[in-house]
Amino acid sequence: MPASSDPSSPPTGWRFDHSYARLPQAFHVRIDPTPVPEPKMVVLNRPLAESLGLNADALDDAAVFAGNELPPGAEPLAQAYAGHQYAHFTMLGDGRAILLGEQITPNGERFDIQLKGPGPTPFSRRGDGRAALGPMLREYIISEAMHALGIPTTRSLAVAATGEKVWRQDGGLPGAVLTRVAASHIRVGTFEYAAARGEKEVLKALADHTRQRHYPEIDDGYDALFEAVMERQAPLLAKWMHVGFIHGVMNTDNMALSGETIDYGPCAFMDAYDPATVFSSIDRNGRYAYGNQPHIAQWNLARLAEAMLPLFHDDEKQAVEIANGLISKFEGRFKHHWLAGMRAKLGLFTEEADDTELIQSLLEWMRDTKADFTNTFRDLTNGRLEPMEWHQRWSERLKRQPQSPEEVTELMRRSNPAFIPRNHKVEEALSAASDHGDLNPMQRLLTVLADPFDHAQDMPEYSQPSEQESYQTFCGT
Repeated sequence: MPASSDPSSPPTGWRFDHSYARLPQAFHVRIDPTPVPEPKMVVLNRPLAESLGLNADALDDAAVFAGNELPPGAEPLAQAYAGHQYAHFTMLGDGRAILLGEQITPNGERFDIQLKGPGPTPFSRRGDGRAALGPMLREYIISEAMHALGIPTTRSLAVAATGEKVWRQDGGLPGAVLTRVAASHIRVGTFEYAAARGEKEVLKALADHTRQRHYPEIDDGYDALFEAVMERQAPLLAKWMHVGFIHGVMNTDNMALSGETIDYGPCAFMDAYDPATVFSSIDRNGRYAYGNQPHIAQWNLARLAEAMLPLFHDDEKQAVEIANGLISKFEGRFKHHWLAGMRAKLGLFTEEADDTELIQSLLEWMRDTKADFTNTFRDLTNGRLEPMEWHQRWSERLKRQPQSPEEVTELMRRSNPAFIPRNHKVEEALSAASDHGDLNPMQRLLTVLADPFDHAQDMPEYSQPSEQESYQTFCGT
């Protein structure tokens, strides 16, 4: 059992509560992290630590972030949940993650502090509960990049090496533990788990907890709670599409009810625009392709509605009617947020009926010419895109709004990143760290990604796509 941190050390600022642990016992299992032989700090997110009310100067403690010691007030547990994985339902749970508790920030916000890779739990299903350094650093890089892009996301507080190997199909890899920060880890799959137990009071307890934690303004029925959840998912998916992000594994256990992006396994950013783009090595049929993501989000929400049916109405037929009415609203809400964001990417302040066709025409040209998604909008922003028929239509559209060219350019600069986590740069950083213990490439990449809308910087090394056409990602489990 991990020991508590030394009470004589400088105060770290940990201030834990455990509201999730107060849910019925069915939702969690008390479990301690498994100690590792040689804990060593790899990276600490000091700005995030300070925002959580933690003393970053006193946090450089590999024993805590590797799971050998518990921070003061921690009550570690593994969460139970289920999920549709590639449309197949299964009972799941935290097989390689342990929740330490909920950090209460100085302004009263509440965030889960979770260790990812700290050893086996009762949900490990014969797995070792460990994680490799490369995938944990990938989550650190991508989640922090998403945050800088203004996309709701879980965050990465630290990565600690374990001093031991984890064994995967490609051999022995250096082990590591990621400390993840999340608004919560309540998932669509958590509701599916509760529904599968067939106990309405257990399901109701989860719904009440979710409402209190994320939607305290909702007090007029569980259908309103569902609608609020849906309203956060629609703009989240639109934001993914606006930057060419592909999650890679949109199973229902990877959709958080808080509206945050969660679980950065086989994720990647699209270079050449193509709605059929898939990077995940296991997504052989393109279920989670870039262009399918909004449809999958709606499918996942339908599974949430199915789980919540007993809360919508005692009469099953009426409950189904309520659910169908709610789910049918998602497409319109997504399109609203997507169109608003695409207008901003083109510098459009006003709305015209033909805007959707104008946008689709550009996307079709990008697909046909295999144009880079990010750089096309960056070149439009900076006046570097070669004139073409579409360009003339766009110029005429801009003239029909009252805003000045300077205002248009400023809107586009705020809406079109100059830098994204280019896949080959991420791989270079991970390879240097995992194979050679060199963190400098990762630190340089993180510095660039921290200010993704800095159009004044001309750094082709970080803005150009790879010349390699094929790229695959792996889940890292």
